[in-house]
Amino acid sequence: MNRNSIKQWKFPIAGSLLILGLVGCSTLKDSANTTVLLPQQIESIVASPDRSAADRTNDLRRKPQAMLAFIGIRPGMKALDISAAGGYTSELLARAVGPAGAVYGQSAPRVANRVTVAPTAPEGNSHPSTPAAIAPAPASPRRSSPDALAEREKSLQANASRAAHIIAVVQRFDDPAPADMKTASFDLATLMFNYHDLGYQEVDRDKMNRAVYAALKPGGMYVIADHAGRAGTGISESGTLHRIEEAFLVKEVESAGFKLISRGDFLRNPNDPRDKNTPNPPQPKDEFVLKFVRP
Repeated sequence: MNRNSIKQWKFPIAGSLLILGLVGCSTLKDSANTTVLLPQQIESIVASPDRSAADRTNDLRRKPQAMLAFIGIRPGMKALDISAAGGYTSELLARAVGPAGAVYGQSAPRVANRVTVAPTAPEGNSHPSTPAAIAPAPASPRRSSPDALAEREKSLQANASRAAHIIAVVQRFDDPAPADMKTASFDLATLMFNYHDLGYQEVDRDKMNRAVYAALKPGGMYVIADHAGRAGTGISESGTLHRIEEAFLVKEVESAGFKLISRGDFLRNPNDPRDKNTPNPPQPKDEFVLKFVRP
């Protein structure tokens, strides 16, 4: 983690969590005098026995302990998980923010008779060296994101996890927040490994980023993870290699008013040549994680 980021921005980050966790603190307070979860608390969430086998498989490549620590997750947060899909991230966030928080999982509405632009190549395995026995199972095309989130909500409430509610939100990507939460309502927004898809889907990303900025409270965080593309490619390979240039994404998001405060390197692979959808020789994709803040 960049030490300059720690000095310049007083936000909870993974390095701080680990340092203070060693001295036996049960909670950590940030500059806003709120508590963030310690590594052992995050580990307990990820190890919850009522999490599904499919989610545990995804953990092998997604490293949720590192992700939640990097975010600086706090109980009581209100979070907007953009492009929530099957709800893997939504559920982890819900378990972390607890009963005093809330997670809204956004998916785009299905438009009848609409001709969608399909990518020229299907998304490749981000970890092609992972044995087939533990490779993530493809999501069912028949189950919508709201249905998947409803199933997760039902499961959470049936068990002793006492997670916050996962609330399905059907909104356009360029207007992702619920109608009554478009202004200074959220502490956190996440967009996991799907920003690149917005390129071939021809989403107005500037409008989306500005809508996210408006929906976040001052000091709210916007965390984006994606597959790294080569320098100079921008978002041009979104439908072929399913990648996006990191610097291009940073420029787009900062143009909406956000400030980049941290880069997570826990999913990086400098040996990935980034010139194919699935790396050859087989190896994990180089993936970046970025944390922006609304000043």
